[in-house]
This record gives sequence, structure tokens and C-alpha cells, in this order.
Amino acid sequence: MELEEARAPGGEGCLVGAVRIPVKIVAVLVVLPVRVVWDLLVAGARMLNRTVLGPLGQGLRRLYELVLLPVLRGTGWLLGVLFKLVFYWPWAGLWRYVALPVGQALYGYLLKPAGTGLWRYLLVPVWEYGLLPAGRGIARLLAGALRYLLVLPGGALYRYVLTPVGHALRRLGRGAAAGAAWVAKALFLWPWAGLWRYAVRPGAVGLWRYLLAPLGRGLWAYLLVPLGQLLVAAWHLAGRVSRALGRGLVRLWRWAVVRPAGWLRRHVVTPVGNVLRAGWDAGRRAARAVHRQAIAPVGRAVGEVWRTTRLAVREARADVRRALFGGPVREPARSRARTLGSNRAAGDTPAPEISLHKT
Repeated sequence: MELEEARAPGGEGCLVGAVRIPVKIVAVLVVLPVRVVWDLLVAGARMLNRTVLGPLGQGLRRLYELVLLPVLRGTGWLLGVLFKLVFYWPWAGLWRYVALPVGQALYGYLLKPAGTGLWRYLLVPVWEYGLLPAGRGIARLLAGALRYLLVLPGGALYRYVLTPVGHALRRLGRGAAAGAAWVAKALFLWPWAGLWRYAVRPGAVGLWRYLLAPLGRGLWAYLLVPLGQLLVAAWHLAGRVSRALGRGLVRLWRWAVVRPAGWLRRHVVTPVGNVLRAGWDAGRRAARAVHRQAIAPVGRAVGEVWRTTRLAVREARADVRRALFGGPVREPARSRARTLGSNRAAGDTPAPEISLHKT
């Protein structure tokens, strides 16, 4: 914001021009770095709040609402129940079912009849026929004594002695006070009042009206206001420069890092990744086909050979056991194959039935 020269008539333009150059220098050397640092701090604080403090605060609030608050409520309810169970309910039951009935019965059947009889047959007669007449007589006696010993002599003394003396002293005091007031005014009030009215007040008013007020208005209008406007303009100028510098850095980062990285990802990394993934898929399919066509039959053949070998070893071990230790002759395992629809071996025929009577 530039100040117009038309606002400063006469020599005021020179004063504003002389002040503007140092203010611009200060704005560039001092205000601009301060504004840049301030903008960086504001941006960092916003990013920290958006990425760290905000999610952390939401997580802590959810932890408090979902975990700590139910635990605290449950703990408070449990402590309240325990407190009532230990300190309230036993004493309440004791008061309600023991102390209150006993107290009511004691008051209704013992204390109230005893107090009523004591008041009616002892205290009331003593008060009405003893203490009350004696008190009235003593009061009348003391009133008569005070009247004839103190009130009448005191009244006469006040009327015929103290009142005339008081009137005389009051008149004398009024005269002395008036004289002292006149002397005090003549010595301490009138000289200072005249000095203030005819010397100090006109001099102060003239000094303020013709020297201090014009000087203050001139300083305010021609120095402080332009200086403040220049400082505000310098602050806004520093803000514009700081924002421009920030936008330049952002654009530089975008052109130097973000866009090359995006181009590299789109045109280099993604195609290479697609080629590698296609090659990996093709190799995996080829390996699966080779495994199904070559390795799987070999595995099945090896399994058949292993099962045949294990069966032959088992039969040989059985033959050696029979040859060494004896035993019934057993058919080979391959001759004991079961026929379809039968639970007996193929060569296993049932023996003819022989009855016990024929035997």
C-alpha cells in the first residue's frame, strides 16, 4: 500500500518520503523473514494438527468414551454399592427398625407423661403462685428506689445546671470556631486559591492549548499515523512475498519431484511391473503344466513302486517268520482279493456242513 503524496500538503511529503525508505528497508530485512518464519510455523502447526494431534485426540477420546468411562462408571457404581452396604444400609436399618421404635415408645410411654405431670403439677404452680408475684414486687420496689434516688435528682441537675452551662459553652464554641475558620481561610485557602485561579490554571490551559495539543496532533497526524500505515503496508507486503515464495517452492517441488515421480511410475515402473507380473504368471502356469504332465506321473509311479516294494518286504518277512517259528500257511496277499458283491476271498469256498447227529 503506497501513500499518496496529495495527503501530505507542503513539506509533509518530504517527511513521508524520508520515513518510507527506512521502513521499506526494515520491512525487507526484518519483517519479511519474520513473516516467512511465521507462515512456516503456521503451516507446520496445521499439518501437525491434521496428521498427528487430531487423530491422536480422536483416539484418546474414543478410548475414554469406550473404555475408561464405562470402567469409571462401573467402579463408581460398585463403590457406591459397597459404601451403602457398609456405612448406610446397616445404620439406616438400625435407626428405622431399632432406635426409632424404641425412642418413640420411650417418649410416648415414659418421657411425655412424666414431663406433662411435672409441668402441670410442679412448675406451673411454683411459677404462678411463687416466682411471678415475688418478681413483680421486687420490680416495683426497684423502680420506686430508682425513681426517687436517681431520676428526680438527675432531672433537676440536667434542667437547672447542665443545660444553661451547655448553652453557654455552645455559643462560646461557635464564636471560637468562626474565628479559627476565618484565620485558616486567610492563611491557607485564599492565597492558594488565588494562585490556582489567576496563575497556575491560565498557564496550564495556555500551555496545553497553544503548545502541547498542536504538537501532539502534529506528531500523531504526520509521524505516528504514516509510520503505522507504512508498517501495516510492510507487513502485508511481507505476507505477499512469503505466500509467493511458498507457492514457488510448492510449484518447484511439484515440477521437480512429484511430476517426474508420477511420470516414472506411470511410464516405467507400472509397465515393468506389468511385464514382470505377466512373466511370473506365465512361468507359474508353465511350471504347473510341467508338474502335471511330467512330475505327477513320475510321483505316482514312484508311489506304486514304493507300495509294491513295501508289500513284498512284508510278505518276505512273514515267510521268514513262518520258516523260523512255524505257523499256518497263508495265501499271498494278491490271491486274497475280494470279489464284487461278496465279503469272502475269491478262492475261499465254504466247507460242507456236518451235523453232530451224523458224527
